[in-house]
Amino acid sequence: MTAPAPALAPTAPRTPYVYRRRALEEPDRTRFPGWRTVTEAEWRSAQWQRSHCVKSVRDLRALLGDLLDTCVYDDLQADQDKQATMSLLIPPQMLNTLMPHARPAGPGSLSEAFRTDPVRRYMLPLASDRHPDRPSHPMAARDSLHESEMWAVEGLTHRYPNKVLAELVSTCPQYCGHCTRMDLVGNSTPTVAKTRFTLRPADRTEAMLAHLRASPGIRDVVVSGGDVANVPWPRLEAFVDRLLDLDHIRDIRLASKALVGLPQHWLAPDVLDGLHRLAARAARQDVSLALHTHADAAQSVTPLVAEAARAVLAAGLRDVRNQGVLLAGVNDSAEALLDLCFALLDGAGVMPYYFYLCDMIPQSEHWRLPLGRAQELQSELMGHLPGFATPRLVCDVPYLGKRWVHQAAAYDRVTGISRWEPSTTGARFTDTGDRGDTGEFLYYDPLHTLPPEGRRWWDRHTA
Repeated sequence: MTAPAPALAPTAPRTPYVYRRRALEEPDRTRFPGWRTVTEAEWRSAQWQRSHCVKSVRDLRALLGDLLDTCVYDDLQADQDKQATMSLLIPPQMLNTLMPHARPAGPGSLSEAFRTDPVRRYMLPLASDRHPDRPSHPMAARDSLHESEMWAVEGLTHRYPNKVLAELVSTCPQYCGHCTRMDLVGNSTPTVAKTRFTLRPADRTEAMLAHLRASPGIRDVVVSGGDVANVPWPRLEAFVDRLLDLDHIRDIRLASKALVGLPQHWLAPDVLDGLHRLAARAARQDVSLALHTHADAAQSVTPLVAEAARAVLAAGLRDVRNQGVLLAGVNDSAEALLDLCFALLDGAGVMPYYFYLCDMIPQSEHWRLPLGRAQELQSELMGHLPGFATPRLVCDVPYLGKRWVHQAAAYDRVTGISRWEPSTTGARFTDTGDRGDTGEFLYYDPLHTLPPEGRRWWDRHTA
C-alpha cells in the first residue's frame, strides 16, 4: 500500500551562488586553552597529533575548560553513554577546525558556536542532536550496505564484477559519528559491541591476494579499512607492491580521511618516500594510483591539508579525490557544497568526486537527507564547477551499489521509498537484498522528513 504523492509546493527563489576565491585558513590553535604552549614542531608531528587526540569528554574539557557550559559536556556524555555508535577519537588538527572564527570571551562563551558548528555535528554528536522520536529508521542496519555478506574472504568485499574493497584494518586516526562501517570500525560503545576480524592481519592479507590472483576479471582495488593511515607504512607499501605484481590490476585507490584530519601523517618523510616508490612503479606499469579522502565541510580544508595533498600529488599519484557525505546541518545547501568544492579544487588541488547520501545505520536519522533533497542539490551544483570537477551525488543502494540520485526508477515522496532497478553491469548480488514487489532494490528517506500521511503509513507497517 502506497499513498498518492502530494502536489509539489512552489519552491522559494534562491539567492544565486557567487564565486569568490577564498584563501585557506589555519585557525589559531591558541584560542583553546589546552594548546597555548604547543610548538609548531609538535603540531606538525604525526606522533604528537596521535598521542594528543581527544578520546573522551574529560579530554575535551581539559582542552576547552569553561569555554563550554557544563550542560554541553553533559549533552556530549549522554550521547556517548546511551546513543553513540562510534567512540570519540579526534586529532588536534581536526578539532582545531571547529569554530574557526570563534573568539573566547569568558565562561560558556563558545557554547552556541560549538553546538552549531558543522564539523562538530558529525565528529562530536550530542544527545540533543539525535531525533527524539525516530533516531533510527525501521530499515536501518549495523552493516547497512551488507558488505560482510559480500566478503570473498574476510575483509575483501567483492561487490561489483571488476572492483573490490580491501579492508586492511578496522581502525582510523579519527572516528566520524556517521561512519558507514560502524559495525566493524573502532571501539565498542555502550550501545554497540563491534564485529571483529578473526584472521591475523598477515593471514587476511594473504587470503585477499590469493583471491585477487585467482580473479583476473578484477581490475580495480580500493585499499581501505578503517583508514590506511593506520596501517604501518611498510605493511601498506608491501601490500600495494604485491597488487602491482598482478597484471590485471589497473586501478589502485588508497582511502584515507587522515589527509583531512591528520595531514601530518601524509607529510611524514617515510610515507612520502614510500609513495614516491609506489607511484614510480605504478607509472612504469601504466597503473593508476590515487588517494581518496573525505571532507564534509569547507573549514576542514586548511593550508596544512593543502600542503599534504600537493605533497602526495608531487610524489607522483595520479589524483587526490574527495568522497564526502551529505549531512543535515553540515553541507545540506548548495552554498556549503560549493564552498567545500572550491576549497578542495582551488585551495588544495583535490578533485571533488562523490557526495553520498548518509547510509541507513542506526542512530543516523538526524543526519540523513531525503533523496528528493539530494536531487535538488545535484541540480543546484550544475554549471558552477568545471564538468570534470562537478561531484556526483549518489545513493549507495543496499546490495545494488552506487547510483546517481536521479537514477531512481520510482520515488514515492509520501512513504519515502525509492525503487532502483538492477543492472547487469552493477553489483554482483542481484539475486538478494531488500527487493520490492516488482523486483527493484529499495532505499528509504528519513521518516521525520515525510508528510504526516507517510509517517502514519510507517507507523502502521512497523507496529
